[in-house]
Amino acid sequence: MLPHEKSIFEYEKTLQKLKDQKGENSPWSDDEISKLEKKLEILKHKVYSEFSPWERVAICRHPKRPKSIDYIKNICENFTEIFGDRLYSDDHAIVAGLATIAGVKFMVVAQEKGNDTQSRLHRNFGMPHPEGYRKAMRCMRLAAKFNLPVLALLDTPGAYPGLAAEERGQGWAIANNLMEMARLPTPVIVLVIGEGCSGGALGMGIGDTIAMLQHSYYSVISPEGCASILWKDTSKNEVAAKALKMHAEDLLKLGVIDHCIQEPPGGAHHDVDAVYADVKKFIVQQWGVLKLVPTEELLERRYQKFRAMGKFAVEDNLSIV
Repeated sequence: MLPHEKSIFEYEKTLQKLKDQKGENSPWSDDEISKLEKKLEILKHKVYSEFSPWERVAICRHPKRPKSIDYIKNICENFTEIFGDRLYSDDHAIVAGLATIAGVKFMVVAQEKGNDTQSRLHRNFGMPHPEGYRKAMRCMRLAAKFNLPVLALLDTPGAYPGLAAEERGQGWAIANNLMEMARLPTPVIVLVIGEGCSGGALGMGIGDTIAMLQHSYYSVISPEGCASILWKDTSKNEVAAKALKMHAEDLLKLGVIDHCIQEPPGGAHHDVDAVYADVKKFIVQQWGVLKLVPTEELLERRYQKFRAMGKFAVEDNLSIV
């Protein structure tokens, strides 16, 4: 349970006790119970409509929040996984393969964190190694070869920062993916479903359409990392989360993303079926638009999209980012 949900939980617990006590000698009438239920709905609306940026980060990291594998299982009619980068090994933090969504064949590349202690260790907490990015690119090239659209699901706290990853070319692997995705001759749909942090997310995030779930975040750095660097104080996490402007409504204004998919009140984990349905609907809609765009025009739009990012103010012949 998240801190902001405690008041709701306590109210629901009390209300359930009152319902359980209902009987011939109950002091609570149906009308009174109904009034309490309405008050609960008002409380939920108040709490869920006043989230701070830091509380939304907590929602984004909720252990019950759907992960990439959950989306693959629930929006794909079938999925055949592809393993390995044909150079070093298979990276379990990246799940990639051929899938069918609403009758359309896709290549899905996804970052997977895991759902429990064992799976999180197996998936390296969603932090890819260089071979993970190479596997993703191998699959995307395969998609281009067979004229299949690509669906990229982003959910990572960042690329793995360990020495072994650096020795195997972490920076090069991400940079190469940026270049290759920019000119990949097939439609690419990118969806941030959780944490979209740093180059670890961007290494699979160059696409024609970029969308985010409402309470996911997409940022150059995590709030904790930002607070540690700027203030040398991790207690400034809340300040950093607000300053980074990393949620969907801010990024829409800045032109970094194109769409925001609304979540159920309180976050995706409160109604996963509704989220799966909305995500599937969004993917099908975007494919319906992108499939009509000629390849050359698609690549030019993608190039101009990323070239246009960034705001400049010109003052006294000085350009300020």
